[in-house]
Amino acid sequence: MKDNSLIVSIIMNCHNGETFLKQSIDSIINQSFKNWELIFFDNVSDDNSLEIVESFNDKRIKVFKSEKFINLYHARNEAIQKAKGKYICFLDTDDYWERNKIEEQVNFLENNRNFEMVYSNFYTIKKDNTKYIQNNYNLPEGKIVKDLLKKYSIGILTACIKKKIFENILFDEKTNIIGDFDFFVKLSCDYNIGCIQKPLAFYRDHENNLSKKKLGVYINELNYWIKNNNKRYKKLGISLINIKILLFKLRLKNFLKILGV
Repeated sequence: MKDNSLIVSIIMNCHNGETFLKQSIDSIINQSFKNWELIFFDNVSDDNSLEIVESFNDKRIKVFKSEKFINLYHARNEAIQKAKGKYICFLDTDDYWERNKIEEQVNFLENNRNFEMVYSNFYTIKKDNTKYIQNNYNLPEGKIVKDLLKKYSIGILTACIKKKIFENILFDEKTNIIGDFDFFVKLSCDYNIGCIQKPLAFYRDHENNLSKKKLGVYINELNYWIKNNNKRYKKLGISLINIKILLFKLRLKNFLKILGV
């Protein structure tokens, strides 16, 4: 992949992300693919996040600051508007990539023009720094909406998407937790999604993950999503039973948490 006109825009949304931020940016700096820009969108951080990102002193890193705090997926959409690349990738401040992540994915999309996006497997890192492969089965590709609604498998940190897709689909700005899920399910209805089966990224599992920290918000958003989409997917002959089971499990987990069990 030697076309210097090809720029990959990396979206990094940040709100008080100082803890692992240096490692995340280092994994971008160290990519084998060098023709990238980092759109660092700071969402009113009051820690040392801005000082850390500015310390890299790299012209490819472009810092934007929100004037007020906004929802994560509103912030993602705002950052996308700043991007100039042919492809868009996402990396949050507590995650990081394998060195060849971008190169392999750009090569895939350039050589498989019928795919509008590619994703991969990834490692999950636990609090004790042990890691495991997140998905221990063959991940789907193609128009995979049924697969995603049966067993959701896309980590946004692994996605590489043609920017033109965002002319038709954006993140739901009302969401804080399920925006990734909603976006990729919508995308998978109309476009072919490719997959690189091996892990190309590292996701940190910790207590500050929003889906854990704001379990009630997660439940409300998922419940709202099911109500809004049940009829649509039923007409398409697609069942939401697995999403409904997930909602039930989350409600049970939250109930037990309230009881202190």
